[in-house]
Amino acid sequence: MGTQLGNAGLSLINMLIGIYLFILMLRFLLQASGADYYNPLSQSVVKVTQPVVQPFQSFLGPVAGRFDMATLAAGFVLKVLSILAIFMIIGVGMPPLGGMLIGAVAALANAILKIYFFALIVMIILSWVAPNADHPGAMLIMQLVEPIMAPVRRVIPPLGMIDLSPIVVFIAINLLDALVVGAMIRAAGISGRLVGL
Repeated sequence: MGTQLGNAGLSLINMLIGIYLFILMLRFLLQASGADYYNPLSQSVVKVTQPVVQPFQSFLGPVAGRFDMATLAAGFVLKVLSILAIFMIIGVGMPPLGGMLIGAVAALANAILKIYFFALIVMIILSWVAPNADHPGAMLIMQLVEPIMAPVRRVIPPLGMIDLSPIVVFIAINLLDALVVGAMIRAAGISGRLVGL
């Protein structure tokens, strides 16, 4: 019974860290896509993540004005520490350093792919039910996905009322998740569940 409670508690902690990592990567992607910084949802994301990101901002600035390296570094360090803590709690001892680092990168990549996956689903639903929505959340989602949709639309233009570009992006996301993130997890030699995937 105690072991089951311990496993449940560990899973809960891992899930909460995964949600926070998801929010950190959302902050990274919002800045990278040039989304409206003053949108109330953007401000909420910044407010929630600022305590973790702030220590890294003193020595890591944005690259090319868009890619917030402080947020990436904060997410990476948070994930490495969470993997280390989980290994220590379950009594396995120190995980291999290389595996821990690769596992953290895989977790960041997985969070970014999940954000795009869910944002695309919401974008598709919005295009059906509220194509001209001016809600801050709808506008933020459009701004988030447009940088990955625009290049695909240039190659595969809409066929009348049908836009096939989301299907292509969904396939690309699934391939990247299965091939790249999966390969990183295998290379890390750490269970995907321990990494939080």
